[in-house]
Amino acid sequence: MSINKIMCFCGSSLGTSFVMEMNAKKVLTSLGVTGVEVVHSTIDDVMPGAADLYICSADLVPNAEKAGPAVGLVNMM
Repeated sequence: MSINKIMCFCGSSLGTSFVMEMNAKKVLTSLGVTGVEVVHSTIDDVMPGAADLYICSADLVPNAEKAGPAVGLVNMM
């Protein structure tokens, strides 16, 4: 599976998803991974084809898995 776009999302606002986006970018940079777009959004934008991988809180994983592969976080920081 090739990952070109990661969408970090939360349930309602954009604050939590923005923190997840920044942390995902830090991890990719520390691993030397380039060429992956990381964005943040709300649950309303989660749909098949919107991203190759979804990152969200653990309780939202079932919503994300309807759209594609997902990683659920217990601690957003």
